[in-house]
Amino acid sequence: MGPVMITKRFRKTVTRLGLIEPGDKVLVALSGGQDSMALLELLCELRRDMPIGVVVAHFNHKLRPGAGADEAFAKAAARKRRLPVVTASRNVRLFAKRRRLNLEEAGRELRYEFLRKTARRVGATKIATAHTLTDQAETVLMRIVRGTGLQGLGGISAHPDDSLIRPLLGIERAETEAFLRRRGIPFRTDETNLDRRILRNRIRLETLPAFARVDPAVVRHLGRLSELARDEEELLGKVTATAWLELSRPDGDFFSLDAVAIGYLPRALARRVVRMFLSELLGGLRGVSFDDVEDILALKEGKEKPLGKRRFIRREAGRIFLKRPGAHPPKEAFEVRWDGKGILELPGTSGRFRASTIERKKEEPPAYDDRTRAFLNAASVEFPLTVRSRLPGDKYRPLGAPGTKRLKEILRAKKIPRAERDILPVFLSGRNIAWVPGLPVAERCKLKPRTSTALCIEKL
Repeated sequence: MGPVMITKRFRKTVTRLGLIEPGDKVLVALSGGQDSMALLELLCELRRDMPIGVVVAHFNHKLRPGAGADEAFAKAAARKRRLPVVTASRNVRLFAKRRRLNLEEAGRELRYEFLRKTARRVGATKIATAHTLTDQAETVLMRIVRGTGLQGLGGISAHPDDSLIRPLLGIERAETEAFLRRRGIPFRTDETNLDRRILRNRIRLETLPAFARVDPAVVRHLGRLSELARDEEELLGKVTATAWLELSRPDGDFFSLDAVAIGYLPRALARRVVRMFLSELLGGLRGVSFDDVEDILALKEGKEKPLGKRRFIRREAGRIFLKRPGAHPPKEAFEVRWDGKGILELPGTSGRFRASTIERKKEEPPAYDDRTRAFLNAASVEFPLTVRSRLPGDKYRPLGAPGTKRLKEILRAKKIPRAERDILPVFLSGRNIAWVPGLPVAERCKLKPRTSTALCIEKL
């Protein structure tokens, strides 16, 4: 397919899905590889006909010998097109070790954290990544191999939230390479893409080519499958939400399910309601298997299902609920004043913290980690800080949020497990929440371009 056709399809996707509109400022994630270079070139073309801004962002994972050359290449590509560029790097291996993630998960989490914070800093309204239709096909096959349901078959979304967009999802990787070669545009090659120890690489180098020998259109077939699955998942999600409202009942900070009524639901819907129940309890479904859901549906009256090391799901009095003893320790309320000096020791398992002031260098953004470390504008902080347990009705405005929200809702949206929510300390400056570990700092305490001194609060 020629460059003109790719350009037309790119613009058709952007227009049909409303991914980019006049006046948007687009932060493009540029690795230097063929797909991201094609995305950059297409966005620059689009800019000639549509009033948009383009900013380049490159995250250096420092995981392979060519990482430094990739960063230099990305900077040069931005300069050639007279575009602003922002770069950053983090110790991905150390982050993976601390968070007990594999390198791919850790790199993805840090990369998206960098992109979102950079977007806020430069005023970008959209973040564009270079996922292609081939990436979509690989993702669907990976999930099939590992085991998945309808939601997993949905693969990658072109517009998963208000800011993140993937405009190349209708274009295959072979097409982006041909596009660049016809125009004489260089790109970097990641040698780790040839490492067959990685599942995605085996699918890319072996499985997809084997399917393509049966039908050359396999990538497009898998892409269509993912689109159908996402549409049907959206419909079933609404049906599940309706059933959830009918069958669930609040019980303090927890929920219980009508075990009798759920037995009359179609099996597929019953599974989905139980998964929603577990997601609400645990802050997500990581580690929850198909068999776990089936076991809960099969629970008899007075019986329990272990879920992990310290959690038990019990059926009693016709309802399914999380057994409290041993699962969630009783909340130990506390409130202390802290002048920021020395080590702050909080009761129970709420943690130990220390504070320090940092003279800020504007060209070096701080190493944010909302879970264990916060940077606040020292001039906006009022000492002594009040550090206390969470209270009903707590509200604040997180960094970058459009307005104030209830803390309980923010914790739930961030998928922080319920077992952790009541032991999280709340740091207040005056009467206002400044930070809660695991969440962004308050908008009123954010670092500004002219902030000279930052206050760092760090969990030990």
